[in-house]
Amino acid sequence: MLKTLFTEDLMIGSLKANKKNKAIEEMVDQLDKQGKLLNKSAYLQAVLDREEEYSTGIGMGIAIPHGKSTGVKEPALVFARSEAGVDFDSMDGEPAHLIFMVAVPESANEDHLKILGLISRKLMHKDVRDQLMAAKSYDEVLKIIS
Repeated sequence: MLKTLFTEDLMIGSLKANKKNKAIEEMVDQLDKQGKLLNKSAYLQAVLDREEEYSTGIGMGIAIPHGKSTGVKEPALVFARSEAGVDFDSMDGEPAHLIFMVAVPESANEDHLKILGLISRKLMHKDVRDQLMAAKSYDEVLKIIS
């Protein structure tokens, strides 16, 4: 499932942004460049609204910003890595270094939950997080999360 959602063009090996909203914008830009969005601003707003409700910084250096929106053409997953870390208001107060953005169309309720569950289960393991920080290529990242 992840291989169809996460393509090489949806990986940001070194995120430029160092603030949460800028990181989200950079990842949404990547989705838009790859033709995954019908309406970039609608999807961006859905993700920002979701962040207002409750931070997607889950701790352990991980954030999973996500949104369901009519602005999304097809389900997609962006992976970004930040050496410096981005403050996602995580419960443990630690910055996020591994950020996965999940984009799904408004109608895709189960896909959304399935993707979030798959990712969060994998990322609970420290060795997986360490491997993702060290991964040098898309193929390595895909192998680690698959």
